[in-house]
Amino acid sequence: MDVALVRRLCTAEGAAALAAAAAVDPSVGPLVAATTLRGQGIDAELASAALTQTALRRSAVAKFGPHASALLFTRPGLEQATRHVVADRRAARLAAGGVTRVADLGCGIGADTLAFARAGLRVLAVDADPLTAAVAAANVAALGLADAVEVRHGDATTVDLSTVDGVFCDPARRDTARGQRVFDPHASSPPWSFVAELPVRVPATVLKLAPGIDHALIPAGAEAQWVSVDGDVVEAALWHGPLAQAPRRATVLRHTDDGGWRVAELTGDGRRQAPVGAARRFVYDPDGAVVRSHLVAEFASTVDGSLADEHIAYVFADHATATPLGTCLEILTELPYGLKSLRAALRTEDIGALEIRKRGVAVDPDRLRRDLRLSGSRTATLILTRWGSRPVALLATRVASTGTGAGDHIPGTQADAVE
Repeated sequence: MDVALVRRLCTAEGAAALAAAAAVDPSVGPLVAATTLRGQGIDAELASAALTQTALRRSAVAKFGPHASALLFTRPGLEQATRHVVADRRAARLAAGGVTRVADLGCGIGADTLAFARAGLRVLAVDADPLTAAVAAANVAALGLADAVEVRHGDATTVDLSTVDGVFCDPARRDTARGQRVFDPHASSPPWSFVAELPVRVPATVLKLAPGIDHALIPAGAEAQWVSVDGDVVEAALWHGPLAQAPRRATVLRHTDDGGWRVAELTGDGRRQAPVGAARRFVYDPDGAVVRSHLVAEFASTVDGSLADEHIAYVFADHATATPLGTCLEILTELPYGLKSLRAALRTEDIGALEIRKRGVAVDPDRLRRDLRLSGSRTATLILTRWGSRPVALLATRVASTGTGAGDHIPGTQADAVE
């Protein structure tokens, strides 16, 4: 797809092609679908684009919600786009922090730009790729937000920031030539040298980064936040200047049965150690955002727990405490460590379906599950870890937990850097 085709999709002719593509049963396959659209007088180029957009829209619902059916996408843009619940919360926080006009540098297909505009902010959205910028502009128009947003195709490093009081920057972390992710922040676009200086130019700056960011890159005075959605850590964000509220923050978002979201947050300084003691009856596996933010000690204090190994982020406790910040399991027994011994023990326990969790050991859970050749009738969880240099296998079962309510914030008092 190119810019001209994006513009064509935004016309009445394009809208008709998109509607026709959406009406085709996706199970018929691409050849039949294309033939169907051609039979309705839609030329091959437009038919192909409409069918591609229809497939991308279906995939985009998880990230964009009900707006997905009105938007245009590129495959890389959809992959890199912020989930709407994360973007909306970020936009609300910027607005509450006093930002009125924000520059979205590296706006992609516009996920955050749309959220900023919906929150009442005026937006200058910039992207270096002409196709991506065209898609972002189309999406802004599709949601009726053009009065609040200016989309530019250009180099983020040359943008005049004197007209904005806030900056959001999401550096591209993909080598477009090779189609591969870029893990070195210094190799991102715009480069880290530019990104790191943005808070000097505009104090109210937020940087969206990969969850695996090196903590050494976090500047003093900034708030580092890790966000997980339904158990998947999706991003890290650095909040600068007047927007920073705590040294470290873990934000855990989970869908509720009624289609809403439950939010829990944990804050702390990320420096202190959690208590270490013997393993106990219950074990908690903290959410990945808690672990990435080095707030395991704060988490442990919320469940009156401790670590069995100071370097492993499993928290043990005598009692099960409802928490939205991790998974609680009851330990049934310790099993012998080793494939043959585990296989025999699990057969004795009549285990047929096995969830495998691991920390601190080099194990491929999928391969291990195949090698165990389970055939029993019971379901359980196998926890593989180590205490010191000793590998440990624990058979456990999940404890049902309703957690705490939506909008919960759980302040922490201690912190530890564990993995």
